[in-house]
Amino acid sequence: MQGLKHVVFLGDGMADEPIEALGGRTALEAAQKPHMDRIAREGVCGLLRTTLDGLPPDSTVANLSVLGYDPRECLEGRGVLEAAAMGVALGPDDHAMRLNLIHVADGRIVTHSAGNITTPEAAALIAALRAGLRFDGVEFHPGVSYRHVLKLTRPASKAIECFAPHDHLDEPMAGWMPRATAPEGEATAHLLREIIEQSHGILRDHPVNQDRARRGLQTANFCWPWSIGRRPRMKAFEELYGLRGAVVAAVDLIRGLGVCAGMFAPAIKGATGLWDTDYEAKADAALRLLEDHDLVYVHVEAADEASHEGSADLKRRCIEDLDRRLIARVLDRLPQPARVAVLPDHPTPIRIRTHAATPVPFAMMGPGIEPDAVASYSESACAQGRYPNLAGADFMRLFTGVVTP
Repeated sequence: MQGLKHVVFLGDGMADEPIEALGGRTALEAAQKPHMDRIAREGVCGLLRTTLDGLPPDSTVANLSVLGYDPRECLEGRGVLEAAAMGVALGPDDHAMRLNLIHVADGRIVTHSAGNITTPEAAALIAALRAGLRFDGVEFHPGVSYRHVLKLTRPASKAIECFAPHDHLDEPMAGWMPRATAPEGEATAHLLREIIEQSHGILRDHPVNQDRARRGLQTANFCWPWSIGRRPRMKAFEELYGLRGAVVAAVDLIRGLGVCAGMFAPAIKGATGLWDTDYEAKADAALRLLEDHDLVYVHVEAADEASHEGSADLKRRCIEDLDRRLIARVLDRLPQPARVAVLPDHPTPIRIRTHAATPVPFAMMGPGIEPDAVASYSESACAQGRYPNLAGADFMRLFTGVVTP
């Protein structure tokens, strides 16, 4: 349809299981979210499987699926995407990895985020690692909060197994150190274990951590590399769907996906990747981008981080803030005609504090979309919608009109 605009509201990790603390309801069922409910009521709903057999229920896999890509064709790990967002150039033989700053106590991974360390504090710690860990062909690049990039320009191998720290909270660190999956990966796995082990001596007594400890905050006492890959090969989103796209996101992973897909992915002032993010700034950025783009992908990390923290009440409040402060603001000022959709990328159940592979609820409304009988937005309600069995790129094809809703 000529001139039709599209907005995807992606609430990272919003989907869940029934939670005892919320009266046996999911966070979506417990939250006051009239604007998400409106999208469901005036549109069409269903469930979408965003993960693939043999691949982890990872945000990279899930967001690639939601954006309409086949992760099996272009998945190269999280680090390379975050490097793209940060402007870290990768040569054809270079590798990149996500590098978390984490907190370990009594040998166990307590948090994957060092208590959601601030970006300025983290930048000082990454600078200390850069100065203190002098391995040839190893570069440390600062990002946002606990999320950073390790670049390897030396010969390296992907024949290794590394583990996301948020998947192993309260578990012994020693059991999840990088390991080789084939003989050619031994040298790379050994290097990464050395980086982890030596980082402790540099970070433990750094002034940033001494100050955080005095204030009763968690310290960033280890770095943790994971998700290795090379520069991905992806077709442009516009080539696939005929729409000029843009991304609104705080986290470099999602911005990097946009960059690799040929979408405009500006940094948004006040976007933090946490529950204190500036929802209004992200809404206004989306509206500005709609002036000269056909589709805007608005990603909000807050509910996922609340799930990793294990706080059901905080997760509910994050969903309500997304609805009240961002979705409502965009819907009120949305140019016409327009289609809008709301969904998570993956569930992040409070019970396990990490990602799950079960399908996620989606709703979409707008011109050319015939409503079904669903009256509210939640996991159980959307399961009764017209499309209970979509998978992968089906969502984006349906939303953009490649197939008829």
